[in-house]
Amino acid sequence: MDIAEVAKASGLPASTLRYYEEKGLIQACGRSGLRRQFSDSVLERLALISLGGAVGFSLDEMVRMFSTDAGSIDRGLLAAKADELDRRINELVAMRDGLRHAAECRAASHFECPKFLRILKVAGRGRSRSPNKLKAVRKA
Repeated sequence: MDIAEVAKASGLPASTLRYYEEKGLIQACGRSGLRRQFSDSVLERLALISLGGAVGFSLDEMVRMFSTDAGSIDRGLLAAKADELDRRINELVAMRDGLRHAAECRAASHFECPKFLRILKVAGRGRSRSPNKLKAVRKA
């Protein structure tokens, strides 16, 4: 497939494909005149890059992840990203629960609600990123 066909099939502009090639994420298998040629498997690689981006991998992380044995992905990096996603999910759940509580709280003012004040105190200290602190707030 030439670069125009890959661009059309993937929905990515040719400039992005050239950039991915420059970064080492994809590789042309040759040229036909001035046009880069790619194997059909490049579409699978582009889908993998899209998935990686959706879960938060940077392009540099993907380059490292794909640089293992051919056809293999670095399982350690996958596990580390899964752990990072677990932490982020816990943070988001705590934030969601805090928002639901604030929306449903029967106190005359949110500033009269002890749980809301604890949430503000934790957030004000910059500890809203700490999973343990968020768990403590959620239980309160």
